Formats: sequence, C-alpha cells, structure tokens
Amino acid sequence: MNIDQKIKILSSKIVSNFWGTLEHVNFNFTFKNGKTENLTHEVYGKNDGVAILLYNLETKKVILSKQFRMPVFVAGVSNGFSIEVVGGALDEGESPEDCVIRETEEEVGYKIDKITKISTVFLSPGLVKERVHLFIGAYKEVNKTKNGGGLESENEEIEVLEFSFAEAFKMIATQKIIDARTILLLQYLKLEKL
Repeated sequence: MNIDQKIKILSSKIVSNFWGTLEHVNFNFTFKNGKTENLTHEVYGKNDGVAILLYNLETKKVILSKQFRMPVFVAGVSNGFSIEVVGGALDEGESPEDCVIRETEEEVGYKIDKITKISTVFLSPGLVKERVHLFIGAYKEVNKTKNGGGLESENEEIEVLEFSFAEAFKMIATQKIIDARTILLLQYLKLEKL
C-alpha cells in the first residue's frame, strides 16, 4: 500500500501561533488489516533547530550552558534549569551550519569555524515537527571572543559552563544533564573515542 492509500489528510487547523505553531491535523489512516480510522493529531513546531557540542581535545573538556526552560519547570525538575549544548532555531534562509556558528558565539562566546555534522533528528516525533541538526566542534581558548550569555533581545540568560569529559558523562548518570541533544552528542564523543 503506497502512502497516498494509507494516509489522506482531510483538514488542518492552526489552533495557536504564539511561539511555534500548534496544528490539529484530521486524517484518515488505513491500517495493514484494511480498516480505516478517522484520527486527529496535534503537531507542534517552528523552524528547524541546531545543537553543537564544543570539545577541547587538549584539555579534555566540553563547553555546556545552563538556562531556564519553562517546560522543565512545569515538569517540576531542576527548578526549571537545564544543562545543555549550545542550540537554537534557524532564521529564515539560514543554513544549519551558519546558524550553529552564530548561536555558538551568541550563547557561549566562542568563534568557531570548523564543525562536523553528526545527524539530523526528531526529538519528539509523536508531537513536534522540528528537526534538529546535530554538530560537534573543536574549541580552544583562543576562540573565545566574549563572555557569551545569550542575547538580551531574545530574553536569554545563559550561564557558560566548562566540564571535563568525565564530569559531563557522570552528569548523565546522575541526571544533572537531562537534555536529549546533549546526551546524544556526549555519547557520540564517547563512541568515537574523541
């Protein structure tokens, strides 16, 4: 059965367009047994995003950030603060590579130019349509341009953190790091023996 026979979208209604777009999509779905059901799912998202783990092979350290995240707060975890890799949303017409270089300087104050793309992933494919482009990038102290901390115009207050590889991996086990992008990229570093 091809996709046109399996799924037929009947309607799509935007119910909120505040920060991202929340859409109700009504469709008919035909199961393998031939039965067709009418379903409505919510789809949430905005522009695709990027995330990068900065690592220093000489010092065996990584740069992470700590910032307030309302969903984490509402879930009652870590007083709403999340330790995570640099990340952000693509601006209109911006490439993932240009975005991740811009976000790195804005959030943690490092100007880097050599990055490696690891993958593009959906973090919550049952609800969120945003794809996240994952990168790693080497940094050295000479790459530091300013203190970082995010953009005041975007209401960002970001604490820049530097941890040894070993400390960062321990923080996964102790659940001090709970961000999926950060865990994926730290595990990549470990698997690749960087």
